[in-house]
Amino acid sequence: MTIALDAMGGDFAPQETVKGAIEFVKEFHEKVILVGKEDLLKRELSNYSYPEELIEIYHASQVIEMGEHPAFAVKEKEDSSIVVCMKLHKENKVSAVVSAGNTGAVMSSALLILGRIPGIKRPAIATLIPTLSEKPSILLDVGANVDCKKEYLEQFALMGRIYLEEIFNVKNPRIGLLNIGEEEGKGNQLAQETYELLKNNKYFNFVGNIEGKDLFSSIADVIVCDGFVGNIAVKTAEGVAETLFTLLTKELTSSLWSKILAGLLKQKFRNVKKKLDYSEYGGAPLLGINGVVIISHGRSKAKAIKNALKVSLQVVKQKVNDKIKEGVLEISGGG
Repeated sequence: MTIALDAMGGDFAPQETVKGAIEFVKEFHEKVILVGKEDLLKRELSNYSYPEELIEIYHASQVIEMGEHPAFAVKEKEDSSIVVCMKLHKENKVSAVVSAGNTGAVMSSALLILGRIPGIKRPAIATLIPTLSEKPSILLDVGANVDCKKEYLEQFALMGRIYLEEIFNVKNPRIGLLNIGEEEGKGNQLAQETYELLKNNKYFNFVGNIEGKDLFSSIADVIVCDGFVGNIAVKTAEGVAETLFTLLTKELTSSLWSKILAGLLKQKFRNVKKKLDYSEYGGAPLLGINGVVIISHGRSKAKAIKNALKVSLQVVKQKVNDKIKEGVLEISGGG
């Protein structure tokens, strides 16, 4: 299998993207095509020893920067690393694409070049969130669709269910709807209509509304919402986690006794930090696209890149898109 990596995408590219690709090929023995500026990539690769048959460079002369308007940049920069990755996928030269670059540009180019899975109305960005149980939950959409219809959220539930079943082996995942209250009838018109749609579709193991405070409690395995709500929710959670660890670090280094206590609890803190670390999960799949596209955090370093490549490998091997195609037909008759 061959995976295209946008080697110019992210705050720490190309140093960390190249390093992550090398770590991946050494561990999983699958081929990676580094897409980006050839001279920079050759220079970076020269710092490492790696299986040369598993790393290839594909030159792309342009880069879409984080601050650029996604749709405009995709059309204007046809030789950008993001667009070239998608073209390689469209031409079946690679089985998947991974990028830590401009999220909007990744989504726009994927839609423009790869298109949607037949029957899927809108793709969704799905992110894994840590929970109190051993396995994470999945939240979608977290930014692909600001405005949604009830039918979109129903399909998000379908795609999230299939992803958890195939990648994490969660049988008959519990579906929850992110809302402002637990009771039926809560929320805006979209929430109320989606509730009825999910409740009456026998395809889903629907457990009702989920409040924001219960996102991490493992009440539901798949949590659906529109992209506006989902993006705010996930970024708020990320900010809270960073603030909490900053405060803990400050308190635990404030005195000699605090430092001694911190030393005793060091491994416990590492365990918690690991569970909350986005780099452990690699990246967020763009589900519903007629291809495999993984979007990594813009601040991804080598570990996150390696794990994003691993996720793309799993999605391809488990034939997630084929199962989504089958599921679309199933839920259309499930209500």
